[in-house]
Parts: sequence; C-alpha cells; structure tokens
Amino acid sequence: MNILIVADALELFKIYKDTTFSMMREAQRRGHKLAACEPQHLGWQRGRPVTATVREVALTGDKNEWFRVEATREVPLREYDAVLMRKDPPFDAEYIYATHLLEQAEREGARVVNKPSALRDHPEKLAIMEFAEHTTPTLVTRDEKAVKAFHAEHQEIILKPLDGMGGMGIFRVGADGLNLGSIIETLNKHGTQTIMVQRFVPEIVKGDKRVLVIDGKPVPYSLARIPQGSEIRGNLAAGGKGVAQPLGEEDWKIANAIGPVLAARGLLLIGLDVIGGSLTEINVTSPTCFQEITEQTGFDVPAMFIDALERLVASGQ
Repeated sequence: MNILIVADALELFKIYKDTTFSMMREAQRRGHKLAACEPQHLGWQRGRPVTATVREVALTGDKNEWFRVEATREVPLREYDAVLMRKDPPFDAEYIYATHLLEQAEREGARVVNKPSALRDHPEKLAIMEFAEHTTPTLVTRDEKAVKAFHAEHQEIILKPLDGMGGMGIFRVGADGLNLGSIIETLNKHGTQTIMVQRFVPEIVKGDKRVLVIDGKPVPYSLARIPQGSEIRGNLAAGGKGVAQPLGEEDWKIANAIGPVLAARGLLLIGLDVIGGSLTEINVTSPTCFQEITEQTGFDVPAMFIDALERLVASGQ
C-alpha cells in the first residue's frame, strides 16, 4: 500500500510513545510506502482534484534522526491506497476545513481513515451523549443557572471545555461549591461558550481507562491512566501514570455496544475513556496509547490496526 499520513509535523513526534509513529513503523515493516503532510499542505484548485504537498519518508530506526525524506512532491490524494487523518486537536475551524477537503478527496476516490464526515459528526466529548446508558450524569450548556442546578443535584462535579485535550481546563468542584461561579465564568466566557459538566466519578483514583476499538473490535487491554499526587486528572499529558490491564466486564460491555456502531459510520479507530464503568469521552481524531499497551502486555496493537487497514483497502470500500 501507499499510505499518506496527515498529522502534526513529524519533527514534533515523541517517538518513544507516539501512536502514529507506531502505525508507520508497522506499516513500513510490512513493506508499505509512507508519505506525510500537515493539514496546511492540503489544497484544492478549481477544476483539479484535492492535492497535498507531501514528503515521502522512510523510517531509519535511529532514535534521533528517525526518518529521512526521500522526495517532496504535490500528489492528488486519490493516488494513495489510504489516507490516515491523525492530526491532534484542537478541533477548531481549521480542523473542520481540513475534513471538508478530505471529504472532497473521498468523492474523487480517496480512502480516508477515519472518515472525515464521521470526524465532524462525533465531537469527542459530545459523542458520548448518544450512548446515555453508559455515561455518568452529564450536562452540556452555556447557562450558569443550569450548571448550578446540576451541582445542587449531584454535589460533586467535573467541569470542562468541549474543545480541550490532554486534561486541559478540567475543574473539580466539591459539595461546598467553592469557586463554582468563577470556574463557570472562566469556562463559558460569560455565557458565550458551551461547556460540559459531569457528576464526579470517584473511581478515577483507579484510573481513567483508555479502551481502544479497531474496526468495531476491542483491544483486549486498556491503559489505565492513574492520577498522581493531588491531581484529579489521569491524562498522561497531565502527569498521570499509565498502567495496562485486561479489560473488565464493564469495559467489554461498553466497547462491544459502541464499537460496531461507530465502525459502521467510518470510524476505524476509536478510543473510549472509561472511569468506574462510565463512559466519559469518545476519542476519534487521533486516539493514542498503542505503544504503552503493546510494551506492557505484549499485545501488538499497531499490528491489529494495520491488519484492519489492509482489510479495508482489500475490500475496496
């Protein structure tokens, strides 16, 4: 296969943990050819197909100079067997514009993973609301009074922006409501931005589990991201400790209920965040934790993903 990776700059990758890097490494090991670009390298000129200025790359195996550029050229996206959209959030206007260009490339014959329209239709925090039976009580609103009423009902709550990542902007408010008004103002920008509020799940002390689902099938191990010290956030970017562990009964139940539904919509890879048996987020843009799970358990997550990608390409869908 010829594979194009649309992601952040390769120079910014932390290859000791980067999931996109692990995908590239497994793909090259199987003899597939790799190219990479950033969203700003996509273009569409009237009367022409969507193209990208790409770098054709090969992985070197060196930890420092881990890739070499073999050529740089402008290529129609439809010439690739697969285009992997792996750009990290923020899920902002530029991200949405990129999905529109990728969707046009699909109409021209490109195969894009995850499907661009599905990326737009499943904002990572809002997507859980479709699966209410698996979530903790949750409110999405701009309204300060609604947030305060939710707090009065549930006493201990978590507040977070809809466009955050890596644990950024997450606040916990206890039963005393200390600083609740100020936190609401900070997050909702005096009623101009929508936020998410959830009942606090105390099982966070045991970890915020990342459950990966590939082509509708759960990876049998999760990565429990355990908060350290006085932190309430388990996110690795916020200093959480990642511990791989077999999926529990509730993890399997949630993954088997949601995975096939979203796979049918063109989401080949998703990452479910589960705390104490409650679904808290569905990651669709660039789910991570491949390397941590593989290194700690021996289960080859990148191989499972490339297997699924090869099946998709072979199917012609």
